[in-house]
Amino acid sequence: MTIQAKATPGARLLTPNDHTLIMIDFQSQMAFATKSIDAVLLRSNAALVASAAAGFGVSTILTTVAEKSFSGPMFSEVTEPFPGKRLLDRTSMNTWEDAPVIAEVNAIGKSRIVLAGLWTSVCIVGPALSALEQGFEVFVITDACGDVSTEAHERAVTRMVQAGAQPITALQYLLELQRDWARSETYDTTTGIAKKFGGGYGLGIIYAKTMFGASEGH
Repeated sequence: MTIQAKATPGARLLTPNDHTLIMIDFQSQMAFATKSIDAVLLRSNAALVASAAAGFGVSTILTTVAEKSFSGPMFSEVTEPFPGKRLLDRTSMNTWEDAPVIAEVNAIGKSRIVLAGLWTSVCIVGPALSALEQGFEVFVITDACGDVSTEAHERAVTRMVQAGAQPITALQYLLELQRDWARSETYDTTTGIAKKFGGGYGLGIIYAKTMFGASEGH
């Protein structure tokens, strides 16, 4: 029997409406000890993820740990795309053990969870393994996570992948939400985010549009 290809996306690809993004503990105290990724790149990637989620209307939860007493405020790059949004502050290292966060997950009611935050080996491993065990599909934005060492980050990612989590990157997340340059309603949002936070790729967009008036959708 001949397999017939179809011009349709695979079900395993993310869409803006099929998942909940949880951004965890992007806070000063956690960032001080993060050594697996440069702090500037970490903040840029976190900003890219937050801006993408806000721009595409993704269901998003922002959560902190001991914000007032120890860890400090969440990065402004993460909170600014969501003006007025309430941050859920916790005492638990494992976000999945926090009742208000889980109440929000259940209220949103989506079976896919996308995670990003600090530190990978604690604040991301905890909810990833817990959500997987409860039947959720889990994605981890690995370059919008960080840990006290490269070893700690890599072992954490390996552990989650072995348990069934799917690793992706910040730019991959943005482009997977767009997925077709002909989607004009989000084209400017996507390229605008990429120009601001997409590093060399963003510079390439600026160059192409400035010099040639280029557009991927044509």
